[in-house]
Amino acid sequence: MTDYEHILVKTEGDTVRITMNRASRRNSLSSEHLAELLSAFRAAGSSDATGIVLGGAGPVFSAGHDFADVASRDLVGVRALLQLCTDLMRTIQSVPQVVIARVHGLATAAGCQLVASCDLAVAASSAGFALPGGKGGWFCHTPAVPVARTIGRKRLMEMVLTGDTVPAAVALEWGLVNEVVPDAELDSAVDALLARATRGSRASKALGKQTIYAQLDRPEADAYTIALEVMAAAAQLPGAREGMASFLEKRKPVWPD
Repeated sequence: MTDYEHILVKTEGDTVRITMNRASRRNSLSSEHLAELLSAFRAAGSSDATGIVLGGAGPVFSAGHDFADVASRDLVGVRALLQLCTDLMRTIQSVPQVVIARVHGLATAAGCQLVASCDLAVAASSAGFALPGGKGGWFCHTPAVPVARTIGRKRLMEMVLTGDTVPAAVALEWGLVNEVVPDAELDSAVDALLARATRGSRASKALGKQTIYAQLDRPEADAYTIALEVMAAAAQLPGAREGMASFLEKRKPVWPD
């Protein structure tokens, strides 16, 4: 197991739990913190796990980029930092596992970007979400990318222009999170959703997740071209064969993976 300074990684059965552990810095995302998260997601992605839970220790989920780190860099340095952050976000969506954000407290700027980049998200009722750069001096350009693809244009523009915090109930209505529960029920709700989302053939679900992200935001004709070819090929996979056979034979499936 790799020793990390800024995160905690724990494997429980088929689930890898990655916890941001810079509570004194409100889990702000320094270069070192981002690098550790990227390393942990890559390791989890190559493991036999079926699910990954991303959470934060302390009073908030994540306050976004660490301004002390950003302010110390020149243009090339900030570009490298943002590229590292982008690599993390894209890795979250490319790993074969189901990734759930466990959100409590505030998730702001790149912290909100993390939530939007995860496959699923469960929030405590005390959670809040913001892209606050619009009311300051550094607009939330990159955090807006996955948020835009999650909540739509007008809601995104409200978030980025006002910088206001969106409460958990509104985030649910807007589609930024899947579920909002009382704070005391957050862990049980995360585990219940993860159990439902990881049922079935592991290989089939991994291919499904990766294909969904490949076809999202493409023109409909292109999306169908991608989905059709993948679905045809996937019909020949052992999991698909077993799923169809068990249905036809009226028995419980025995997944080969």
